[in-house]
Amino acid sequence: MLVLLPPSETKAIGGDQSPLDLDRLSFPELNPTRDKLVTALVELARDEAASIKALEISAKQTDEVRRNAELRTSPALPALARYTGVLYDALGFATLTAAERARAQQKLAVASALFGVVRGADPIPAYRLSGGNTLPALGSLRTLWKPVLEPVLAQREDFVVDLRSGAYANLAKVPGAAQVRVLTEDGKVISHFNKAHKGLLARAIATSRAEPGDLKGLVKLAQKAGIDLRATGPHAADLIVH
Repeated sequence: MLVLLPPSETKAIGGDQSPLDLDRLSFPELNPTRDKLVTALVELARDEAASIKALEISAKQTDEVRRNAELRTSPALPALARYTGVLYDALGFATLTAAERARAQQKLAVASALFGVVRGADPIPAYRLSGGNTLPALGSLRTLWKPVLEPVLAQREDFVVDLRSGAYANLAKVPGAAQVRVLTEDGKVISHFNKAHKGLLARAIATSRAEPGDLKGLVKLAQKAGIDLRATGPHAADLIVH
């Protein structure tokens, strides 16, 4: 199975692996687009004002521009250690056992505006680029990614669970993937804290030896972990927060 997680704006700084090498990343078909984006971000970083505007950040976030300037030279971290924030706190990758970390790195992947999608173990640098950004040299990321990322994800024959947020789901559709909504008991959609519950679901997948091949299996795995996940259609489920 493959679980697609949304990325986070916040990322751990530094790293203990050698700098970015696209050939070490999963989904090598994406490397030409990845290289194009890395080059564009490094060049954009030469103009601080233009970077702030394109990345939609504040003047107090110039460290993000510097990190983009160092994309090809800064140390890397595995993707599941690089991304931080609510979802990744709930996942708690660093607290998993060695066997659980191995399962997480195999089953969990992260949607990325810069890399398209990376597996949990893929070594990546700290960077700043969001799914809704438009780069002066390349245009919108959706226009750039959709023709190359969508075929890569569509050809997968295993069970895919799509937990991506809207901006990243828009970069590429995944036909047949299981979609999970996070709702309150009275049916209201949970916005910010849905990330925490998706993180808990990702953790349940990593800590279980089960290998769900369909939505029914995923529901069984989640419920065994104490997560109230209910199938609502052939490819849809609601995670109910009590």
